[in-house]
Amino acid sequence: MSLQVVVDFSVIDESDDWLVVDKPAPLIVHPANRKPEPTLLGGVEQLLAYEMENGARPAIVNRLDRDTSGLVLVAKHPSSARELGMIFEQRQARKSYLAVVSGWPDVDRWDCEQPILRAGELSPSPIWVRQIVHAQGRACFTSFDVVERFQREEGRFALLRCFPETGRMHQIRVHLAHCGFPIVGDKLYTGDGSGYLAWMAQGWTDDLQKQLLMPRHALHAATLEIPWHGGSIRWEAPLSTDLADFVSGKPSHPTPGVVIWSRHD
Repeated sequence: MSLQVVVDFSVIDESDDWLVVDKPAPLIVHPANRKPEPTLLGGVEQLLAYEMENGARPAIVNRLDRDTSGLVLVAKHPSSARELGMIFEQRQARKSYLAVVSGWPDVDRWDCEQPILRAGELSPSPIWVRQIVHAQGRACFTSFDVVERFQREEGRFALLRCFPETGRMHQIRVHLAHCGFPIVGDKLYTGDGSGYLAWMAQGWTDDLQKQLLMPRHALHAATLEIPWHGGSIRWEAPLSTDLADFVSGKPSHPTPGVVIWSRHD
C-alpha cells in the first residue's frame, strides 16, 4: 500500500484534448527553483496517470500566479497544446478576472491604457519582479467594471471585474495600483512594495495582516472563453471562498498554505 499526496483543485470541464481546473491560492502552477512543494502540474499528472501511460503529456496553457485563484486550462497532449497555445498567442481567448480593491472608484466603468515594464530595466530595484507604468514600457490595455462597492471596519472596498486585452506580467495588478485602487493583499503593488520585502524576510506577520488585510492578493480568474473546432467554449469559476468571505464582511485570516490531503491506493 503506497501513500500518495493529492493536490487540492476542482475540475471544471474535461475533453480528450484539455482539462479545465479551478486552482486555489497559494498553489503554485509549475515547480519553482526553491524547496520542493506541491504544484498544480504535479496534481494534474497524478489525476491523468492512466492517460499518461497511454501517451498524454499535460501542459499548462494559461499560467496564474501562486496567489491568483481561478481557471487554468491544461492541454492533455502536444498537439492540443500547440493549438491552444496559438489561440492565446493570437489573443483569441477572452478572459475576465474578479478583484477586490481598496477604495471606491468614482465611475462604474473605465479603461487603463498605460505601458508597463520591469522597474529594474530603468534602475537598480530591490524587487526584480516588480512592474511599473512607464512611457518606455510595452503596450498594455485593461478595462474595469465595478460589480459592488462595500464597506468593512477597515475602510471602503470594491469588487471589480477586470478584462485584460493584453497579457503582460502582473498587468491587472499594476494598472489597478496606478489607478489608485491596489488589490487587497497585494504585497508587490500596495505602496512601494515594502510589504513584499518584509514578507520575504520574515514571513507573514501581524503587521502585514494589518497593512494588507489578506495573506494573498485578492485576484481570481473568473471566466475563460475560447474558439474551438468551429464553435466556442466558455468556462466560469465562482469567486473563491476567502474572497467571497472578505466581500461579505467576514474576518480575514491567513491561509495555512497549500491545501493537500493524502490517500492510500
